[in-house]
Amino acid sequence: MTSVPERFAGKTVLVTGAGTGFGAEIAVRAAQEGARVAVHYRSSAAGAEKTVARIEDVGGEAFTVQGDIIVHADVIRMAEEVFGRFGGLDVLVNNVGDVAGEQMSWRDLTEESIDHVLAVDVKGTMLCVHEFGSRMLDQGHGAIVNIGSTVIVRGSARAPQYAAAKYGILGITKSYAQAFAPHVRVNTFAPGFIETETLLNRADWRSGRRDDMIAKTPMGRIPGPAEVAGTALFLATDDASHMTGVYLNADGGFNMIGA
Repeated sequence: MTSVPERFAGKTVLVTGAGTGFGAEIAVRAAQEGARVAVHYRSSAAGAEKTVARIEDVGGEAFTVQGDIIVHADVIRMAEEVFGRFGGLDVLVNNVGDVAGEQMSWRDLTEESIDHVLAVDVKGTMLCVHEFGSRMLDQGHGAIVNIGSTVIVRGSARAPQYAAAKYGILGITKSYAQAFAPHVRVNTFAPGFIETETLLNRADWRSGRRDDMIAKTPMGRIPGPAEVAGTALFLATDDASHMTGVYLNADGGFNMIGA
């Protein structure tokens, strides 16, 4: 295994949705890099405890914080808990999101799915940025990383509500990047497909989509979540100190976007 840099020695990090998938890997990677970590979950208490155990196994310090990010009172309570426990917060990673993974076609769209995806991805992210970011502003420093998606590049014929929600995250990122500058930076990190357990079990992924994506990806593979966890955290490091309002993607070259 390649050595892991200690980019977060003495720093505190909160990762939302860190009981499973990509969030769990970001939390563990932050701990490997020296951070004390708050592991957020909504319903997967067992998963969050497993993440804490993994962090403790690598010599790190972590605790869990529970809350529903679409409920403003929960987010306020979470912020008070985390700032109280840590005495401040250096990094927030807004990882929670709903990809409408059970929907296989735009024809299956429901009003309930639209409401839920927009509530979690847009409202939930905005509440977290607002509440944690305003406290970071009061303390005079901080970095926020919103987990976006490369779905904004091409849209999604499968789940338009998901593409719409992830596009909304860009608006949140840019707005608060301006509002919180120069003391708190706000950026979006967008992975392409990453092989979480959820994706591996998705019907379209198992019936040919995976092979098609690999064939169209210059790097020739779909990474697991651990491989891009450090990339997401880059946006919160000192090396990214002049980056705010940025959209950074890591998708193996599938979407070669930009000028």
